[in-house]
Amino acid sequence: MKKILILTTALSGVALAANAASHSTEVTVIGWGGAYTNSQVEAYHKPFTEATGITVNSADADNPATPIKAQVEAGNVTIDVASVEIADAVRLCDEGLIEEIDASTMPDGADGTPAVDDFIAGTLTDCMIPTDVFATAIAYDTTKFTDGAPTSIADFYDLEKFPGKRGLKKGAKTTLEMALMADGVLAGDVYATLETDEGVDRAFAKLDTIKDSVVWWEAGSQPVQLLADGEVLMTMGWNGRIFSAAVGEGQPFAIMWDGQVFEWEGWVIPKGAPNKEGALEFIKFSTGTAPLAAAAEWISYGPPRKSSAPLVGVYKGDGTTQMGPQLPTSPENQTNALASSLEFWADRDSELNERFNAWLAQ
Repeated sequence: MKKILILTTALSGVALAANAASHSTEVTVIGWGGAYTNSQVEAYHKPFTEATGITVNSADADNPATPIKAQVEAGNVTIDVASVEIADAVRLCDEGLIEEIDASTMPDGADGTPAVDDFIAGTLTDCMIPTDVFATAIAYDTTKFTDGAPTSIADFYDLEKFPGKRGLKKGAKTTLEMALMADGVLAGDVYATLETDEGVDRAFAKLDTIKDSVVWWEAGSQPVQLLADGEVLMTMGWNGRIFSAAVGEGQPFAIMWDGQVFEWEGWVIPKGAPNKEGALEFIKFSTGTAPLAAAAEWISYGPPRKSSAPLVGVYKGDGTTQMGPQLPTSPENQTNALASSLEFWADRDSELNERFNAWLAQ
């Protein structure tokens, strides 16, 4: 009942706001397709139309940032709202291709918390309101652990306690952060440590301890396959892929959340959007507490609002799996979690990947 009342309140507030933009009869929203778009259609598009009468035209692209840039530069914009990754949002904003969005105009959380405090720290930017959080975390096959499964990121590096191959992403980003956390650096201190030469050396020294036991992967589908084939005991992997394999395919996989590194994506409005006011109303609605919680019941990406976590129920795909424990944003999975720093990697990506490739070749 609590969930229904909150949703009703959110819908009523958005419906009233939408009256101010009553000339907007439709908005075009572009996403990534597949299960991701389906989660948004069910949690955002349909309820928004029901609440406001504004039709949502849904479209997909391999990367929605691409048509935004092309349309704005051509002066022929048909997109009102687009789902983009945080890196693309910052780039498009810097290039003046998308609108600034005042986060303080977003609705308060269901518990009354102002939006700017309700969203997870670091996820709000000048031109994007976040919709979901995904993570790189450690996954393992539960059938391989009869005397206790790993519980910390340090366990991933403990070859004596847990002998066997490890799967690691072939690149510096995320790999170095996890190495430092495994070496005892707290999540909040990781980037300050990586900013120093000593910190970089420390990360590579930690990687040295398992280098001979690593199977490197480059595509997101590979960690699941490495586990399924028994080629590795544990592996870094994207939480959505692991969830799909475990719940959708019945694989005996689990995620160990300690030391996870999370990233996010969200809504932007292209410059020259034909229905800007309707677009803003759609964003206000869809990034409210209840709609974000509803989306997390369709796909294992976490809601970026803290007030959404208690409202997340069961997975719509099977009607039984509780989604809370499956999400990177759930409080119990955030105890030692790191928000990936876009600014750090914008400055250091080339340098650290060059160092990584040289280390790999040694």
